[in-house]
Amino acid sequence: MKLLQVPTVNLEERIKEELEENPALEYGEESNDEEFKEQEEFETPAEEEEFEPDGSENEYDNIDISEYVSEGDDDVADYKLRDDNYPDPDESNKTIPIRVETSFHEHLLSQLGMLELDDHQNAIAQHIIGSIDDDGYLRREISSMVDDLSFSQNIDTTEDELRELIKKIQDFDPAGVCATDLKECLLLQLKRKSQDDPGVHTAYLILENYFDEFTKKHYEKIQKALSLTDEALKESITQIIKLTPKPGGNFATLNKAESYVLPDFFILNNAGKLELTLNSRNAPDLRISGGYREMLKEYDRGDKKDKRQKEAVLFIKQKIDAAKWFIDAIKQRQHTLLSTMESIMDYQREFFLTGDETTMKPMILKDIADRTQLDISTVSRVANSKYVQTEFGTFKLKFFFSESLSTDSGEEVSTREVKKILSDLIEAENKRKPLSDENLTKMLQDKGYNIARRTVAKYREQLNIPVARLRKEL
Repeated sequence: MKLLQVPTVNLEERIKEELEENPALEYGEESNDEEFKEQEEFETPAEEEEFEPDGSENEYDNIDISEYVSEGDDDVADYKLRDDNYPDPDESNKTIPIRVETSFHEHLLSQLGMLELDDHQNAIAQHIIGSIDDDGYLRREISSMVDDLSFSQNIDTTEDELRELIKKIQDFDPAGVCATDLKECLLLQLKRKSQDDPGVHTAYLILENYFDEFTKKHYEKIQKALSLTDEALKESITQIIKLTPKPGGNFATLNKAESYVLPDFFILNNAGKLELTLNSRNAPDLRISGGYREMLKEYDRGDKKDKRQKEAVLFIKQKIDAAKWFIDAIKQRQHTLLSTMESIMDYQREFFLTGDETTMKPMILKDIADRTQLDISTVSRVANSKYVQTEFGTFKLKFFFSESLSTDSGEEVSTREVKKILSDLIEAENKRKPLSDENLTKMLQDKGYNIARRTVAKYREQLNIPVARLRKEL
């Protein structure tokens, strides 16, 4: 169950850990003919006074290794993960490109060297940069930073000294960095633009004196207060819209698996026939070490079996059993993933053929659990952490699950279908006169969907679409 939760992008690391812990487990491409130095341990020692003869230790009596050394099918030697049903091994050898990048804070620290600061100021500036959030804002109170420097680094400073250094850091790239709030962030960016431009100058006045009115889109009040023409107001608003509300947002966060998506499944539309394949990284070529099995054969062929040899053979048996268990766990993971994804693909066949969200059927975890005979919690683990790549994009499996909503004809449709239509209606609206939730409700009802206004408002919020007043444009 734990392996099922591991995303494909982290599975290789988990397998690497198991390979390091268990020498009886190995990749298939490694030669099984290589002799292990450990085999020397099974040779009878020259001096045996430390070891008791066979039969003196009950815990080592009757060690059954027949299933490990029997001739014929050679189950242990062939106990491996890959078979002909999994993807081309060559695909498994493809490596994920590793991005070489500079973090946001490293970028700021690199600019610190351009300032003429003494050691005392430099230490304070480094602390300020370390206090900046990933989005570029300095939300830590100045008084608190003074206390932090005093207690943690034994640096005495004042709030005025911090403010002076903060102003210097605010001149760093990207523009708007080290601001305490959105208003200051936007003003810092406008300061770097030419104030001779009337649009920039007006935009600065709007943000400095009428920030609340601007955020609430009370443009009439702003226009009247500054005696602006429609064209001048539109130009200044255009200048503001070009600004970046999160100056640190353009810098990726390092060492996070979620910084990129590695699909667990691939679905191909082959002339109307959907073909599902599992990412080959989920099917590593693992097998039981042939060298370890040979060590057991060597033990079985020997006549004199002392305590040391029996201890070693018990150790080998435990490692082989652990390796078999791990391979079985990986196989079970593959089976569960394929079974779940195949059921989802069959259930949402029309979407995978067309990419049209309005064709998606209502589907809950229980629907897939019933089809696969898996527990609902198991389906949930798969849906929450796995991705599928299609010709229409890469989707998290959770995307395909949705509740149902009834139409006038009594038909059950997916709430995702309703959200798609709602999104299309808002996208096509006249931005000078945006549609209210009441109008959107009526339009959906006219299309045959039994939906209340509060439900429309809920779906709109889930789609991160603001209310009509905030969608208004000049």
